[in-house]
Amino acid sequence: MKPLRILFAGTPEFSLAPLEALIDSPHEVAAVYTQPDRPAGRGRKQMPSPVKQKGLEHGIPVMQPQSFREKAAIETLAGFECDLMVVVAYGLILPETVLEIPRLGCINIHASLLPRWRGAAPIQRAILAGDSESGVCLMQMDAGLDTGPVWLEKRTPIAADETGGSLHDRLAALGAEALMEALPRIIAGEPAPVPQPEEGVTYASKLTKEEARIDWKDSAEFINRLVHAFNPWPVAHASLGGEKVRIWESCLTGQLSDLAPGTVVSATAGGIDVATGEGVVRITRLQMPGKRAITAQEFLNARSIDGVRFD
Repeated sequence: MKPLRILFAGTPEFSLAPLEALIDSPHEVAAVYTQPDRPAGRGRKQMPSPVKQKGLEHGIPVMQPQSFREKAAIETLAGFECDLMVVVAYGLILPETVLEIPRLGCINIHASLLPRWRGAAPIQRAILAGDSESGVCLMQMDAGLDTGPVWLEKRTPIAADETGGSLHDRLAALGAEALMEALPRIIAGEPAPVPQPEEGVTYASKLTKEEARIDWKDSAEFINRLVHAFNPWPVAHASLGGEKVRIWESCLTGQLSDLAPGTVVSATAGGIDVATGEGVVRITRLQMPGKRAITAQEFLNARSIDGVRFD
């Protein structure tokens, strides 16, 4: 297999494993494309993306266009004269003019089993929906939103205690494996990528902080999935005594309760059991404003919640 000259486009941590796999391969990463630096942290300082940091670490040219609406940005990309562009959670829309520039086109590593969960937040949406499995698809990009044919699919089960963070890390590694496995097929052009079925399409809309607020009238099962899906961001939260409490970890008890949703059923070292619209959910790790996340036992050592209700 003749080594390829590749452009890599990505921004967050999820993009790093595939980029590192390419750097360690015989292929040449001609340039890295990533989003412009953004303010982050308490000081709101301009911070480079993880992909930019990795590119600079390896002496790879880093490009950060605001968009590809300008002719100059497209001409710069074309000037790299690459065989292939690999896109992983880049965050910018690539117009058809860009998709057609590399000799072998542009491929995307998407963190779902397409056509399920096209869009921005497939990892969290799969957990929130109660899916039994997830995976990655290596897709030939076209003008649609995650609609292109799939070169390779890799599946993995979603565990009962899976969090958005743990599934994110496993799928990032799986994406790197899929990329290395699929490159010979892409170079040969066979077997050809498989068009996505028309049935089973769902969309993974962007996460918001507002939807992370717990509605205790929901079922214990749904609330438990919400806690897991939104860890580490935006983190499920509720109100306790007028203060916002972030709930990092929970589990199901299998119990039923006729108490009003949000009422504390019991509080022990093992967790804080809260009544919901259907069943009881146990909070095992939580965080009060300005404090670190602690276990339920640590919380109860410092605070009594007898007769208290979560809102």
